[in-house]
Amino acid sequence: MEVTRRPLGAGDKAEFRARQLRARDMLKGALDGPELEEHVEQSVLTTTLEKAGRWAVGNANFPLSFGLACCAIEWMSHIGPRLDIARFGFEAARATPRQADTIFLSGRISIKMAPVIRRIYEQMLEPRYVIAMGACSSSMGVFNNYALVPGDKFLPVDMHVPGCPPRPEGLVHGILKLRAAILSQPSEGWRSRYGGYGTEEVVARLEHEHPGAVHEINVRQDA
Repeated sequence: MEVTRRPLGAGDKAEFRARQLRARDMLKGALDGPELEEHVEQSVLTTTLEKAGRWAVGNANFPLSFGLACCAIEWMSHIGPRLDIARFGFEAARATPRQADTIFLSGRISIKMAPVIRRIYEQMLEPRYVIAMGACSSSMGVFNNYALVPGDKFLPVDMHVPGCPPRPEGLVHGILKLRAAILSQPSEGWRSRYGGYGTEEVVARLEHEHPGAVHEINVRQDA
Protein backbone atom coordinates (compact mmCIF):
# COMPACT_ATOMS: atom_id res chain seq x y z
CA MET A 1 0.00 0.00 0.00
CA GLU A 2 1.37 3.38 -1.02
CA VAL A 3 0.70 6.39 1.20
CA THR A 4 0.68 9.79 -0.49
CA ARG A 5 0.93 12.87 1.70
CA ARG A 6 -0.72 16.06 0.53
CA PRO A 7 -0.87 19.50 2.11
CA LEU A 8 -4.06 20.44 3.92
CA GLY A 9 -6.69 21.83 1.54
CA ALA A 10 -5.31 20.16 -1.58
CA GLY A 11 -7.14 17.94 -4.04
CA ASP A 12 -10.91 17.40 -3.87
CA LYS A 13 -11.22 19.25 -0.57
CA ALA A 14 -9.74 22.37 -2.11
CA GLU A 15 -12.16 22.21 -5.02
CA PHE A 16 -15.10 21.72 -2.64
CA ARG A 17 -13.93 24.70 -0.59
CA ALA A 18 -13.68 26.79 -3.76
CA ARG A 19 -17.27 25.91 -4.67
CA GLN A 20 -18.39 26.91 -1.18
CA LEU A 21 -16.71 30.30 -1.54
CA ARG A 22 -18.28 30.86 -4.96
CA ALA A 23 -21.72 30.01 -3.57
CA ARG A 24 -21.18 32.49 -0.73
CA ASP A 25 -20.13 35.17 -3.20
CA MET A 26 -23.21 34.49 -5.33
CA LEU A 27 -25.49 34.94 -2.32
CA LYS A 28 -23.77 38.19 -1.49
CA GLY A 29 -24.13 39.40 -5.08
CA ALA A 30 -20.36 39.52 -5.61
CA LEU A 31 -20.38 37.22 -8.68
CA ASP A 32 -21.10 38.85 -12.00
CA GLY A 33 -20.66 38.21 -15.68
CA PRO A 34 -18.97 34.97 -16.85
CA GLU A 35 -18.21 33.81 -13.29
CA LEU A 36 -21.89 33.96 -12.36
CA GLU A 37 -22.97 32.12 -15.52
CA GLU A 38 -20.37 29.40 -14.94
CA HIS A 39 -21.42 28.94 -11.33
CA VAL A 40 -25.12 28.70 -12.27
CA GLU A 41 -24.40 26.11 -14.98
CA GLN A 42 -22.44 23.94 -12.54
CA SER A 43 -24.54 24.31 -9.40
CA VAL A 44 -28.17 25.10 -10.25
CA LEU A 45 -30.63 22.36 -11.21
CA THR A 46 -34.03 23.23 -12.64
CA THR A 47 -37.03 20.91 -12.58
CA THR A 48 -40.80 20.94 -12.27
CA LEU A 49 -42.86 20.73 -9.10
CA GLU A 50 -44.39 17.44 -10.26
CA LYS A 51 -40.99 15.81 -10.80
CA ALA A 52 -39.72 17.12 -7.48
CA GLY A 53 -42.78 15.65 -5.74
CA ARG A 54 -42.25 12.25 -7.37
CA TRP A 55 -38.57 12.37 -6.44
CA ALA A 56 -39.53 13.02 -2.81
CA VAL A 57 -42.04 10.14 -2.78
CA GLY A 58 -39.59 7.75 -4.45
CA ASN A 59 -36.85 8.52 -1.93
CA ALA A 60 -38.93 8.63 1.26
CA ASN A 61 -40.92 5.40 1.42
CA PHE A 62 -42.01 4.22 4.85
CA PRO A 63 -42.24 0.40 4.84
CA LEU A 64 -44.52 -1.38 7.26
CA SER A 65 -42.68 -3.55 9.80
CA PHE A 66 -44.81 -6.54 8.91
CA GLY A 67 -43.54 -10.09 8.37
CA LEU A 68 -45.29 -13.31 7.45
CA ALA A 69 -42.70 -16.11 7.38
CA CYS A 70 -39.03 -16.85 6.65
CA CYS A 71 -38.70 -14.10 4.00
CA ALA A 72 -39.12 -11.57 6.80
CA ILE A 73 -35.61 -12.46 8.05
CA GLU A 74 -34.16 -11.45 4.69
CA TRP A 75 -36.21 -8.25 4.82
CA MET A 76 -34.72 -7.43 8.23
CA SER A 77 -31.16 -7.93 7.01
CA HIS A 78 -31.43 -5.50 4.09
CA ILE A 79 -31.75 -2.58 6.53
CA GLY A 80 -28.31 -3.30 8.03
CA PRO A 81 -25.04 -1.58 7.15
CA ARG A 82 -24.00 -4.18 4.56
CA LEU A 83 -26.60 -3.01 2.05
CA ASP A 84 -27.59 0.30 3.69
CA ILE A 85 -31.05 0.73 2.20
CA ALA A 86 -31.11 4.14 3.90
CA ARG A 87 -29.36 5.47 0.78
CA PHE A 88 -32.71 5.23 -0.97
CA GLY A 89 -34.97 6.22 1.92
CA PHE A 90 -36.50 2.78 2.66
CA GLU A 91 -35.12 2.25 6.16
CA ALA A 92 -37.73 4.12 8.23
CA ALA A 93 -39.96 1.14 9.03
CA ARG A 94 -43.23 1.99 10.77
CA ALA A 95 -45.11 -0.15 13.26
CA THR A 96 -48.53 1.24 12.28
CA PRO A 97 -50.09 1.21 8.80
CA ARG A 98 -51.29 4.79 9.28
CA GLN A 99 -47.67 5.95 9.00
CA ALA A 100 -46.56 3.51 6.26
CA ASP A 101 -46.99 3.54 2.50
CA THR A 102 -45.20 0.31 1.44
CA ILE A 103 -46.00 -3.23 2.54
CA PHE A 104 -43.76 -6.26 1.96
CA LEU A 105 -45.57 -9.59 1.63
CA SER A 106 -42.62 -11.47 3.08
CA GLY A 107 -43.75 -15.09 3.21
CA ARG A 108 -46.63 -17.45 2.58
CA ILE A 109 -50.15 -16.03 2.84
CA SER A 110 -52.92 -18.22 4.21
CA ILE A 111 -56.54 -17.71 3.21
CA LYS A 112 -57.35 -16.70 6.79
CA MET A 113 -54.56 -14.11 6.77
CA ALA A 114 -55.49 -12.48 3.44
CA PRO A 115 -58.43 -10.40 4.81
CA VAL A 116 -56.22 -9.15 7.64
CA ILE A 117 -53.53 -8.05 5.20
CA ARG A 118 -56.16 -6.37 3.05
CA ARG A 119 -57.47 -4.46 6.05
CA ILE A 120 -53.95 -3.33 6.95
CA TYR A 121 -53.39 -2.25 3.34
CA GLU A 122 -56.55 -0.16 3.33
CA GLN A 123 -55.29 1.70 6.42
CA MET A 124 -52.00 2.70 4.78
CA LEU A 125 -51.20 6.11 3.34
CA GLU A 126 -51.78 7.03 -0.29
CA PRO A 127 -49.96 6.56 -2.58
CA ARG A 128 -49.27 3.06 -1.26
CA TYR A 129 -47.24 0.25 -2.79
CA VAL A 130 -46.94 -3.53 -2.45
CA ILE A 131 -43.88 -5.75 -2.94
CA ALA A 132 -44.49 -9.52 -3.06
CA MET A 133 -41.26 -10.92 -1.67
CA GLY A 134 -40.41 -14.55 -2.39
CA ALA A 135 -42.07 -17.38 -4.25
CA CYS A 136 -44.80 -18.00 -1.67
CA SER A 137 -46.39 -14.56 -1.88
CA SER A 138 -46.02 -14.54 -5.67
CA SER A 139 -47.09 -18.05 -6.71
CA MET A 140 -47.43 -19.97 -3.39
CA GLY A 141 -44.01 -21.56 -4.03
CA VAL A 142 -43.27 -24.98 -2.55
CA PHE A 143 -46.34 -24.69 -0.29
CA ASN A 144 -48.76 -24.76 -3.21
CA ASN A 145 -51.92 -26.08 -1.55
CA TYR A 146 -55.52 -25.15 -0.86
CA ALA A 147 -54.69 -23.12 2.28
CA LEU A 148 -52.53 -20.47 0.58
CA VAL A 149 -53.26 -17.62 -1.78
CA PRO A 150 -50.88 -15.46 -3.88
CA GLY A 151 -50.67 -11.79 -3.06
CA ASP A 152 -51.93 -10.48 -6.39
CA LYS A 153 -55.28 -12.23 -5.86
CA PHE A 154 -56.34 -9.69 -3.25
CA LEU A 155 -53.81 -6.82 -3.49
CA PRO A 156 -52.50 -4.72 -6.39
CA VAL A 157 -48.88 -5.95 -6.28
CA ASP A 158 -46.42 -3.45 -7.76
CA MET A 159 -43.29 -5.61 -7.74
CA HIS A 160 -42.51 -9.34 -7.48
CA VAL A 161 -39.13 -10.42 -6.07
CA PRO A 162 -38.38 -14.08 -6.93
CA GLY A 163 -36.52 -16.50 -4.72
CA CYS A 164 -37.06 -18.93 -1.85
CA PRO A 165 -36.10 -16.90 -0.01
CA PRO A 166 -34.65 -14.05 -2.07
CA ARG A 167 -31.33 -12.71 -0.93
CA PRO A 168 -31.26 -9.17 0.46
CA GLU A 169 -29.48 -8.07 -2.72
CA GLY A 170 -32.45 -9.31 -4.76
CA LEU A 171 -34.85 -7.45 -2.50
CA VAL A 172 -32.84 -4.24 -2.93
CA HIS A 173 -33.01 -4.75 -6.70
CA GLY A 174 -36.79 -4.99 -6.46
CA ILE A 175 -36.90 -1.87 -4.27
CA LEU A 176 -34.88 0.05 -6.84
CA LYS A 177 -37.26 -1.11 -9.58
CA LEU A 178 -40.21 0.12 -7.52
CA ARG A 179 -38.40 3.39 -6.89
CA ALA A 180 -37.84 3.85 -10.63
CA ALA A 181 -41.53 3.14 -11.28
CA ILE A 182 -42.55 5.73 -8.67
CA LEU A 183 -40.28 8.35 -10.23
CA SER A 184 -41.75 7.74 -13.69
CA GLN A 185 -45.40 7.32 -12.67
CA PRO A 186 -47.27 10.60 -12.17
CA SER A 187 -50.53 9.12 -10.86
CA GLU A 188 -50.90 8.48 -7.15
CA GLY A 189 -53.71 6.01 -6.48
CA TRP A 190 -53.46 2.36 -7.47
CA ARG A 191 -56.77 2.60 -9.34
CA SER A 192 -55.12 5.07 -11.70
CA ARG A 193 -51.98 2.95 -12.01
CA TYR A 194 -53.80 -0.30 -12.79
CA GLY A 195 -57.11 0.85 -14.26
CA GLY A 196 -59.06 -0.21 -11.20
CA TYR A 197 -61.96 2.20 -11.58
CA GLY A 198 -65.31 0.43 -11.58
CA THR A 199 -64.24 -2.20 -9.02
CA GLU A 200 -65.79 -0.35 -6.06
CA GLU A 201 -68.42 -2.19 -4.04
CA VAL A 202 -71.15 0.17 -2.85
CA VAL A 203 -73.12 -0.85 0.22
CA ALA A 204 -76.73 0.23 -0.51
CA ARG A 205 -77.67 0.96 3.09
CA LEU A 206 -74.61 3.07 3.78
CA GLU A 207 -74.96 4.85 0.48
CA HIS A 208 -78.54 5.82 1.37
CA GLU A 209 -77.55 7.05 4.84
CA HIS A 210 -74.18 8.50 3.86
CA PRO A 211 -73.78 9.13 0.10
CA GLY A 212 -69.99 9.29 0.41
CA ALA A 213 -69.61 5.95 2.19
CA VAL A 214 -68.06 3.51 -0.28
CA HIS A 215 -66.30 0.30 0.65
CA GLU A 216 -63.55 -0.19 -1.93
CA ILE A 217 -62.62 -3.72 -2.86
CA ASN A 218 -60.31 -4.76 -5.65
CA VAL A 219 -62.16 -7.57 -7.40
CA ARG A 220 -60.13 -9.53 -9.90
CA GLN A 221 -62.16 -10.86 -12.77
CA ASP A 222 -60.05 -14.01 -13.04
CA ALA A 223 -60.06 -14.81 -9.32
